[in-house]
Order: sequence, then structure tokens, then C-alpha cells
Amino acid sequence: MTATTTASSPPAATGGHPQRWLILGVICLAQLTVLLDNTVLGVAIPSLTSELNATTSDIQWMINAYSLVQSGLLLTAGNAADRYGRKKLLAAGLALFGLGSLAAGLAESTGQLIAARAGMGVGGALLMTTTLAVVMQIFDDSERVKAIALWSTVSSLGFAAGPLIGGVILNHYWWGMIFLINIPVALIGLVAVLKLVPESKNPQGERPDLLGALLSTIGMASVVYAIITGPEHGWTSAEVLVPAAIGVVVLGAFALWELRIPYPMLDMHFFRNQKFIGAIGGSLLVVFGMGGSLFLLTQHLQFVLGYEPLEAGLRMAPLALTIVGLNLTGIGPRLVVKIGTPAAVLIGMTLVSGGLLSIAVLGGGTDGSYWGMLLGLVLMGAGIAVASPAMANAIMSAIPPEKAGVGAGINGTLAEFGNGLGVAVLGAVLNARFAALVSVTAASLPAALAAAGSDAERVEISDAFASGLQTSQLVGAISVFVGGLLAAALLQRADRSERSERSERSERSEQRAAEGSGGSVAPSSVDPAPVEPSSVDPASVESEKKAAAE
Repeated sequence: MTATTTASSPPAATGGHPQRWLILGVICLAQLTVLLDNTVLGVAIPSLTSELNATTSDIQWMINAYSLVQSGLLLTAGNAADRYGRKKLLAAGLALFGLGSLAAGLAESTGQLIAARAGMGVGGALLMTTTLAVVMQIFDDSERVKAIALWSTVSSLGFAAGPLIGGVILNHYWWGMIFLINIPVALIGLVAVLKLVPESKNPQGERPDLLGALLSTIGMASVVYAIITGPEHGWTSAEVLVPAAIGVVVLGAFALWELRIPYPMLDMHFFRNQKFIGAIGGSLLVVFGMGGSLFLLTQHLQFVLGYEPLEAGLRMAPLALTIVGLNLTGIGPRLVVKIGTPAAVLIGMTLVSGGLLSIAVLGGGTDGSYWGMLLGLVLMGAGIAVASPAMANAIMSAIPPEKAGVGAGINGTLAEFGNGLGVAVLGAVLNARFAALVSVTAASLPAALAAAGSDAERVEISDAFASGLQTSQLVGAISVFVGGLLAAALLQRADRSERSERSERSERSEQRAAEGSGGSVAPSSVDPAPVEPSSVDPASVESEKKAAAE
């Protein structure tokens, strides 16, 4: 008679927290407030240029001061959330973000506004790390891909809907209202978070790495400063090479510091995981292309094609509508589950690249044509709807669940740094091309147009700006496409490796069962090594099951 033994296992989860979808709505509201603030500035550039005498460099620093401070603090905030409680950090972030918005709305100079934006970045860092971490805690594997897709939709919506919302506000109020509008939303979000969101934390969490945060912030700021000032001072000038060198050295010191300390902001060993590398590379390049593209397109629509802020915002809306439509109907997450993460990333990033190419070739001129731009925005929206949730899920599934805050910090760092870098790099490409075509001393395009002596000179300046826009979008398209190929290849290799490991574990388990039933070997003596539950991508596993069934 053959004896059989069954190991007890916990009951399967049936969906997670009972109020998970309501909680998801609350944290998405908080997330949307932060992300809108990044892109709403785009349509306010003409107002800021005229009312605060802001130069192009000032405008870029209004955007990058927020992004770089937030990027530098995200990992530390993630560690703190894991240790002290994600609900507490989420509430604190909303409060700080509201106070920073008040200071920005009342700013009377470019310096004050840049400083207020940097302060808002602190609150934004607390918010960005906790929202995705909470999603990972309240949803189980059966619904997590769908929940992340909705969360990712809100993230993309924040980038895309900013110009539209900013246009509506600026059509009726002065520029300060684009910040003051955040205050009632932050208050509503704060009350809802305190009332609905459950507390979660890792009782054995890690200390925040303050020196690491300082090093990463200085390093990122130095590199982006060099990129922003390159066209103005020359790429080989001391004004560019010195901050670039400082940035590289400080970021290198950051990496070495993270390897040496027991409680790093960023565990550098994560970079041995091919899935992690592929996902972060793809995420960075998608946001790089989208952030830089939107920053330039809003200026093109207003300065070159002559649209009012609201008109410009409405013409940017198809990007957001495409993302929302594909993900709210479930088409995006279903596609990710059906074809798997690598294929979803490749298809999504190819569409984003095609959108940038369409804008460059068909929609970047001065003839008033909008259809090429519309096609590009729809293609970008479709690509983002497919690729972004797939990459966010891959990043989070490659990190242990107890470090969900750190994982969210990494994901948020990529989004913020990619956006800032996209604005800086594509803006630098545009400026370099613009300067090569026309010789002007003005610090911004509106100033150059105002200083033009004739209609012919104004047309020449507009054509030069449009040519610079086309060149920058082509650079973005190539970067996103190449990055998509590389990310998909790494994710595919990681999936093959995981399938091989699962097969070996299954064989060892069957061998143990056979030997145990014969009474020759104790089960504990051949126990397979435990597996991190986070090492398996639910989307890829579901895709394998569907393929096997077919």
C-alpha cells in the first residue's frame, strides 16, 4: 500500500481587501494630483514668460526642480514607507504637496516658483512611493495586473491631461490657479486616505538612506544641468563639462555607497535580475519620449501654430483619451495577460516610437496641419496603455513584497527622472537645431518672435523652431524603439530562465514525492529551495497557461 502525504497550504486569496477598488480610487486621486502638476506647466509657459519674464532655462528648471528633488527622495521615501507605514507617508505627502502648491500659486518671481516647485517635490516623493506600494498590498495575483493597469492609466493620464486642464484654467484665471487648484484636491484626498486606506508596513523595515538621497539628488541635478545649458554655452565648455563630470562622479559614489551599507536606498543586486533591468530600461525610455515630446508639443501648438492654451490642451487630449479608453475597457490589461510581458513591452514601445515618428514627419511643420500630430498622439496613447502596466508589473514582481515601497520608489524614480531627462535632452536637441538655423540673441521663442523685424523674419524663426521640434522627436523615436527591442529581449530571457527554474523545481518535487512514498527519503532532505513569490510575473504565468490550453 502506498502512503501519500499532503502539505497544508493557506487558502487562495479571493481578490484582496474587501474595499480594494474604492481604495484604489482614493490613491489614484492622490497620484493624479502629483502627476498633473508635472505637465500642467506646459500650457502656462507663455503666461510665465510674459508675467514673470521667465527664460527658457527658467521654464526648464521650474519643471526639473520638482522632478529632480522628487527623484532623489523617492527611494528614501520608499524605505521610510516600508518601515513606518505606507498610510502615514501617503497622508504626510498630501499635506506637504498642498502646502507647496499654495507657495507656488502665490510666487512673485521665477526664483520663488522654482523653490516652491522643489518643495512640492518632497511631498510628491512621499505620494509616489506609497500609491503603488498600497496597490501591491491590497490586491492579490488574480487582479493585480488589472489594478496596476488602472493605476498606470492614471499615471499616464496625469502626463497627458495636464495641458487640457491647464488650458481650461488659464482661459479663465491667472497662472497661479494651476497650483492653487491642487489644494482642495489634496484636502479631499487626505480625508479619504485617513478614513479608507489600511495601514501596511514591514516591521523589519530598513533605515532611510539620507546620504544616498543627497548623492543621487546632486548627481541627477548636475547631469541635467549640463544638458540644459549645453546649447547655450557649448558642449565642450567648462560650464557644461564641469557639472557633467560632477554628476558622473557623484552618481558613481552613490552606487559604491549603496553597495557598502547594510540598508541601501537601492539594492544594487537587483540589477542582476534581467527582468528588472528590462523593465526599468523600458520604463525610463517611454517616459523619456513622452515627457520630452509633450513639453515641446505644447509650445509648438501655441507659439508656432498660434492656438490658445485651451485649444492647445484640447488638441493634446487624444493621447489621454486613448490611454483611458484602452485601460478602462480592460483591453490593455487583457492584452498583457494574453501575450505576456515581453511581447506587450515590444508592441507598446514600437507604437510609442511610431507616434513620435508621425509627429516628426507629418505633424511638426508650420503649415497648420494637425492630422499627423493626431495620428502620433493616438499611437503614443495605445503604446503607453499596453507597455506601461506591463513594465510596472514586471518591476514590482521582481522585488520582494516586503520591499513594495522600495519597488514603488524605483518605479517612481524612473518616471520622474525620465520625464526630466526627456525635457532636458529633447529640449537641448531642439535648441541646438534652432540655434544652427537662425541667429537670435533672445532667451526664448516668444522673445525671438517679438524681436523679429519683419513678417519674413518671424516665419524664418517659426520654421527653425519647427525643424528643431522634428529633429528632437526623431531622436526620441529612435531611443524608444531601440530601448523597446532591448527591454523585450531581456524580459524574454528572464521568462525563459524562470520557466526553466520552475520546471526543475517541479521535477525535484515529483522526485521527493516518489521517494517519500517509498519511505526511503525523508521529505525534508530533498526540499527544494524556497522561491520568492515576487519572482514570478503573474502576466507571464497566465500567458503560459493560455498558450498551453490552446
